[in-house]
Amino acid sequence: MAAPNTTQPAAPAREAVPLPPTRRQYLALAVLVLAQLAIWLDNTVLNVALTTLADPGRGLGASPTELQWSVSSYTLVFAVLMFTGGVLADRHGHRRLLLAGMAVFGAASVWAAYAQSATELVVARGTMGAGSALVMPATLALIAQIFDERHRAGAIAVWSGSSGLAIATGPLLSGLLLDHFWWGSVFLVNVPIVLLCGAGALLFLPGRGPQDVPPRFDPAGVSLSTAGLFALVWGVIEGGHRGAWSDPAVLGALIGGAALLAAFVAVELRVANPSFDVRLFADVRFAGASVAVMLAFFGLNGSMYYTSFYLQGVQGHTPLACGAALTPVAFGVLAGAPASARLVRRFGVRPVVTAAMLLAAAAFFSYVFLDEHSGLGVFWALLVLQGLGMGAAIAPTTEAVIAVLPSGRTGAGSAVNNATRQVGGVLGVAVLGSVLAGAYRDRVGPDLRDLPEPVGRAAAQSAESARLLAARLDRPRLADLADQGFVHAMHVTAAVGAAVTAVGAGVIWWAFGRAARGRAPGGRGRR
Repeated sequence: MAAPNTTQPAAPAREAVPLPPTRRQYLALAVLVLAQLAIWLDNTVLNVALTTLADPGRGLGASPTELQWSVSSYTLVFAVLMFTGGVLADRHGHRRLLLAGMAVFGAASVWAAYAQSATELVVARGTMGAGSALVMPATLALIAQIFDERHRAGAIAVWSGSSGLAIATGPLLSGLLLDHFWWGSVFLVNVPIVLLCGAGALLFLPGRGPQDVPPRFDPAGVSLSTAGLFALVWGVIEGGHRGAWSDPAVLGALIGGAALLAAFVAVELRVANPSFDVRLFADVRFAGASVAVMLAFFGLNGSMYYTSFYLQGVQGHTPLACGAALTPVAFGVLAGAPASARLVRRFGVRPVVTAAMLLAAAAFFSYVFLDEHSGLGVFWALLVLQGLGMGAAIAPTTEAVIAVLPSGRTGAGSAVNNATRQVGGVLGVAVLGSVLAGAYRDRVGPDLRDLPEPVGRAAAQSAESARLLAARLDRPRLADLADQGFVHAMHVTAAVGAAVTAVGAGVIWWAFGRAARGRAPGGRGRR
């Protein structure tokens, strides 16, 4: 008789509980957030200083064109060199490029602080943008290297949320420094951040792993993308400044830039080791998220540009009060970014990001209800809504972009994600800045006809020029006309920015809906 089988049935295997990130991973994330913070500070720190820079006594006596270029040169160079930064990071190591970029950024910050003319400031700001272009792709690529897919979305949400902190800290810090020191101090604040970030990178960020295979350098792709983007963006900015889109130089830059970018795409489709594989744009999620981010930052950067003039010029606030008035947007961004991660897990990217971008567009449009006498309470409420929308939109779209990138191409891929932000931002300042200037001239022009021709021409150039003339000539009516003209121009500009951001919401809805239909059998599936 066989012995009874006393073997107990095997207990079902327990699913392994994912371990939380380690202390070293958190410290590495802190370094990357600090680097991101430094880069974003210089996207915002100059906005509050623009009125000071326009003053011949306290600043550099910069013209409206020079003011726009002082903002745009940073984002322009940042955008056009982003592809190069991503390729170099993939080839030479993300930590190495981050350290090199921070060194360039810090040295150029000192140069900008001691610039002796508006032209020198524009060049120094462009050099700062070159350093940022080396840093930014490396930060996002290092997050993908440090965190696995279980924790990556949360890390990206924290990384994205830091931009909200910079949006608030930049204007507030700028206002505080301008109230106590000269205008160049707003750039020297970068130096200690650079030093701290460099030390942290050496201690906590990983170097190139032994399994990494550096991609071959693609000089044709890098050259064509850099030259094409520069020509195209320069044409847009200069066309807005001159108010003459048929100018041969502007038309030549626009057509030449488009031709160079078309050549870039053709080259990248043929080479074995492209600087960026444009085939990734065949993924509708990647393409949709990239375009939507660009359009969102178009509205954001444009609004940050004109609201500073509104607060200091029309409302008469000091730089410090102006910086403090802009801080509520950070509360919205810091709340929206982490909340979006939870909402996306429950509802999906498509409805969450679409709703977030529509909320941001509505906030941009609501500036049409502000006038010379509006209280700060209404303005703060609009900023919180704007921040919530932007924060909840950017983190999920960034995660969607990174999710479709192959390993080993995260540097170049994240460069596209960040380049679209900067291209959107520089176009926002350029296009909305030109809309603002044109609407202002159209509104005040008829009321300036009774002034001497040189005075009227100067007053029509900008509201800041008109106020300086009003004080010098003791014409308070001219200052009132400047305020009324600027508010009208801000209304027109806000409506344009809101419309562009709303288009981004439509792009997300279409792109992720199409992707969901493509993955689901029979055209059905969760979106």
